[in-house]
Amino acid sequence: MEWIIQTFRGYPELAVFLTLSLGYLIGGLKYKNFTLGTVTSVLLVGVLVGQFDIPISQDVKSVFFLLFLFSVGYSVGPQFFGGLKKDGLPQMFYAAIVCVLCLIFPYLIGRFMGYDMGLTAGMLAGSQTISAVIGVASDTIENMDLPADQKTDLINKIPVAYAVTYIFGTAGSAWILASLGPKLLGGNLVQIAKELEVKLGGDAVGDDPAMTSAYDRVLYNAYKISAQSYACNRTVAEIEAELERRGRRLFVERIRKGKEISYVTPDTVVHENDVIALGGRREYMMNYVAVNETEILDSELLNFPVEVLSVMIVKKEVQNKTLGELTAMGYMHGVVIRTLKRSGIEMGVLPNTKLYKGDMIELVGHKQNVDLAAANIGYPDRPTNTTDMIFVGMGIVIGGLVGALSLRVSGVPISLSTSGGALISGLVFGWLRGQHPTFGRIPEPALWVMNNVGLNMFIAVVGITAGPSFVEGFKEAGWGLFIAGALATSLPLIAAILLGRYVFKFNPIITLGCAAGARTTTAAIGAIQDAVQSKTPALGYTVTYAVGNTLLIIWGVVVIILMS
Repeated sequence: MEWIIQTFRGYPELAVFLTLSLGYLIGGLKYKNFTLGTVTSVLLVGVLVGQFDIPISQDVKSVFFLLFLFSVGYSVGPQFFGGLKKDGLPQMFYAAIVCVLCLIFPYLIGRFMGYDMGLTAGMLAGSQTISAVIGVASDTIENMDLPADQKTDLINKIPVAYAVTYIFGTAGSAWILASLGPKLLGGNLVQIAKELEVKLGGDAVGDDPAMTSAYDRVLYNAYKISAQSYACNRTVAEIEAELERRGRRLFVERIRKGKEISYVTPDTVVHENDVIALGGRREYMMNYVAVNETEILDSELLNFPVEVLSVMIVKKEVQNKTLGELTAMGYMHGVVIRTLKRSGIEMGVLPNTKLYKGDMIELVGHKQNVDLAAANIGYPDRPTNTTDMIFVGMGIVIGGLVGALSLRVSGVPISLSTSGGALISGLVFGWLRGQHPTFGRIPEPALWVMNNVGLNMFIAVVGITAGPSFVEGFKEAGWGLFIAGALATSLPLIAAILLGRYVFKFNPIITLGCAAGARTTTAAIGAIQDAVQSKTPALGYTVTYAVGNTLLIIWGVVVIILMS
């Protein structure tokens, strides 16, 4: 055992990776609906490993923290600036007010309880489940004119308060929004969600097979045409027009004439005994009843490539169109919209859902048709393993330099810090990527590593560093900190729900999505969608999430200034 401890002290990087590994392992465990989550698990494992008194350079956590914050800004940049448009302003204003409440309540509770800036900042981070506050608040304390030992004491208290308050911050937020929220909004939100879906064209999804949810698939079947079939001696264009008139937008892709197989054109004429490959959404293919046609198994005819391609909305002609309007365009012939994502959140695929710049839609169809549609919609996001590291590196450097600038107010240095600068830079660079998607690409797996591994590497070092003083800090804080954190979590959320209902007068479903987004609680949005049996709460989540993810992190600076 002594050899292992000495090895970890000599090679602290091994201790970090051990913390990361065990943290992810424990974070993945689940009891019913409860889980500690990866961040809290990594922190607690780090505290245990830190009991071995392992010295780690603080530069390690700084590097990974900057990567994390840049990736956060990059992810939400298009939606953040897009929300400044007329349609998004009410939600942005709402999110800003909720974020202020999320700062005021922990601050007032911290003052009332007599906590110092370290415990209050940690309570803010845990109760609002915004882990990045740990780093931002720590950087702010480091820049203050305080004795070194006092700085260390305050910084080490932050993860203590975070760990104590985070559990209710996560589980409590989901319970308040998914269980208490519907009661505060009048109840029976399942019916209200269905009505919202109808308003968005949800009842019309069945009438427009060009749209489908992520759970639908595109099917192709082979049909042999008889002399009595409507399709006999008619062109492909006439056949598809008749199918659409009957409420089924199905497409003829290929045809077999004897032994010869070929792709069709709108002018291709179908004759008796020809076999056609007919395709479209699963439910419409399953509901299609062949009367004068015979469904046959023709693997050779049906064995043709179908492309699945994600496309970023860029073209001005497509922005602010509804999905229904988009699918009616001529270049969408033979193409099915399978999914719609906004800020990485899957939206309901409904005819009246509006499309905004930076949205990602997934197209399915024959390559020629998909490529034509993609060229008219925006930028095809084809799979690649390459990250534009010039873009990432310069983004972090520029943001860090801006954040390093400070202004003294009453002798107190005020600055964004390099971490806050990286966040703002990420927002701007993410927005630039949305405006000009030919550069600045970060593939989704790479973005996941920057976001998740970057944050958890930082948390691992925080836990290991704070380990020796963690137990004493917990004893000092006591269980009163847990109760204080529960209040700091609950009061802003309840106020947010009532604010959305009585002041902004949002649809109840949108109110819940906006509240979850402003608090950046991804666990809650899933619980809300389960509670109302609909994905429509996501319509209120993305813009408010972009605002919340920015302001709540900046509050790490503000709360230290307020408590100083």
